[in-house]
Amino acid sequence: MFAHILIVIIAAIAISAFAERKNIQPAILVAMVGLAASFIPGLPRLELEPEIILGIVLPPMLFSAASDFSFTSFAKRLSSIVNLGVFMVFAATAAVGVVAAAIVPELTLPAALVLAAVLAPPDAVTAITIGRKAGLPTGLMTVLKGESLINDAAALTIFAAAVAGVAGTHAFIDNLPLYFLYSSVVGILLGLIIGNFAQFARRKLGNPSLSTVISVIVPFAAYLLAEELHASGVLAVVTAGFAIGHHAVESSYQERMQEREFWRTADTLLETFVFAYIGLQLRFVINDAGEAGIGLVALLLAATAVFLATVAIRFIWVFGTAIFGRWRYRAGQKRWDEYTAAVARGEDPFASKRRPQRQDTGPNARRRPRPEAPQPPLSWKENIVLSWTGMRGVVTLAAAAGVPAVTVSGLPFPGREAILAIAFLVTIATLVIQGLTLPWLIKHLDLSDPRADKYIADQEALAHKLAREAANAALQEYSETHDSPSSRRMVEMMARRNKLTTQVEQPERVIDQDEAFELGNIMLAARRKRLITARDERVLDETVLRDVLEQMDLEQAFLDSRGKPA
Repeated sequence: MFAHILIVIIAAIAISAFAERKNIQPAILVAMVGLAASFIPGLPRLELEPEIILGIVLPPMLFSAASDFSFTSFAKRLSSIVNLGVFMVFAATAAVGVVAAAIVPELTLPAALVLAAVLAPPDAVTAITIGRKAGLPTGLMTVLKGESLINDAAALTIFAAAVAGVAGTHAFIDNLPLYFLYSSVVGILLGLIIGNFAQFARRKLGNPSLSTVISVIVPFAAYLLAEELHASGVLAVVTAGFAIGHHAVESSYQERMQEREFWRTADTLLETFVFAYIGLQLRFVINDAGEAGIGLVALLLAATAVFLATVAIRFIWVFGTAIFGRWRYRAGQKRWDEYTAAVARGEDPFASKRRPQRQDTGPNARRRPRPEAPQPPLSWKENIVLSWTGMRGVVTLAAAAGVPAVTVSGLPFPGREAILAIAFLVTIATLVIQGLTLPWLIKHLDLSDPRADKYIADQEALAHKLAREAANAALQEYSETHDSPSSRRMVEMMARRNKLTTQVEQPERVIDQDEAFELGNIMLAARRKRLITARDERVLDETVLRDVLEQMDLEQAFLDSRGKPA
C-alpha cells in the first residue's frame, strides 16, 4: 500500500508541474488523469480507510489553511461564513435528501439524508486551490476559505446523527441541535487550549526545528483528542490553527521561515495526492454499484439529478440570504455614519444610547468598544461565483466510505452502494464541470474590486509608514546613547538607507560592522514590534502584517548572514 501511495504522489506531482507550466488548473488535471488511469487493466485499487483520510490526511490540510488565514478577516466576514458553513449545510442536507429520496429507488428518506449530509460540505482544499489559482477577490476568497474550514464540522455532525438513525445505533447525544452545540463548543475550546499551549511550548523552546515538529503534532493531537470526547475534530484543528497563526508573529524569524516552507511543501504533497486519489476511484465505484444491481444509466441519471439539486440549493441560498445581508449592511452603515458624524462634531457617539437617569462620570465612562465599519456585502457578480464554487472533495468520499455495511439488526445498510457511487460521481462532476468553468466565469465577470484594492494599498502604505516611524525612533534612541563619531556616521547611513532623513553626507571612513549589525537588529525589532501592536489595536490588517513580516524575515536572515564571523 505504501508503495502505491508513493507512486501516486510522484505521478501527481509530475502532472501538477506540467499543469503549472501550461497554465492549467493542476488539481483538475490530476483528477482527470486519475479518472483515465483508473481504467488501466490490472490497476490495483487504492482504497484508504475513512479513519485514515479524516484522521491523517484532513487535519494537516485544515491546520495549514487555518494557520495561514487571518483571524481578523475571518471575524469580519463571520456572519457570511456561518451562514454558508453552518445554516446552508443544514438546508442543503434537507433539500438534497428529499430530492435523492424521490429519484433514487434504493434510498429511503433517512438513507437519502445520509447521502445529502455526505454531499453537504464543499471541500476546503478544492475551494482554496482553485480559487487561489483563478485569482478570486480578497473578500470572496475570505468567505470561501472560512466556509470551507467550518462546514465539515456541521456536515459530519449531521452525518453521524443520520447514520445512527438508519443503522439503529446511538449518537453521543440524540438531540441533533444539542449534539452540534456540544460538538462545536468543546471542539473550539480544545483547539484554543491546545493551540495556545503549543505556542507557549514553542516560545520556551526557542528552537526552529522543534517548533516545526510541534506544529506538525498539533493538528493530529487536536483532532484525535476532540474525537475521543465526541466533539468536532475539524473545529478543534481549525481553532488551533488560528491560535498558532495569530501568535506566529511573536516567534523568531527562523521559526516562521522554516514552518512557512515546510507547510507549503506539505500542502503540495497532500493536495496532489488527494486529487489523484479521487480520480483513481472511478472504475471501482462504478463496478461496486453494478454488482449491487444499479445500472450505469440509472446511476448516471440519479447522480445528475443530485448534482443539479446541490447546485440549485446553493444558488437559491446564496442569493436568498444576500437580500437579508444587504438589509443588515444598510442598517450597519447607518449606525456607522451616525458614529463618525458624532465623532467629527466632538460629541459622545454613545450619549443617546445611555439611560437618562444614569450619570456616566466615573472612570468607566465612555469606555464602550469602538465600532467598526460594516463590511460591504458581496456584489451580484461575486454571489454568482460564490454559488458556483461548491466543489466537493476528499471529505465527501471519506464520509461516504464511512457508511457502515450493516445495521444493528444485521441487515445491509439500505442503499449503501448507491450512496457511495452517487457521492463519488457528484464529486467528480463538481470538480470537472464547476472547476473547469470557474476560471472562465471569473474572467468574464470581471471581479476586480477597486474598494478592496484601495484598502490593501492603504494598509500597505500604513504598514511602511509605521515601520519607518519605528525605525526612526529606534535610531533616535540609539543616537542618544551612542555619541561616538563612528556611531553618528552609522546612524546617518541607516537613516538614508531607510529614507528617514534628507542628509547626503557620506561617512568619512568604514563603519564598525559589529555595531552596524547590532543597530540593524534593533531597528528590525522596533519595526516588527510596532506593526504587531498596530495589528493588536485593529489598525493594521493581519494579512498585510504577515506579508510585510515575511519581507522583514528575509531582511533579518540576510543581516544575520552578514553579521556572522567569517
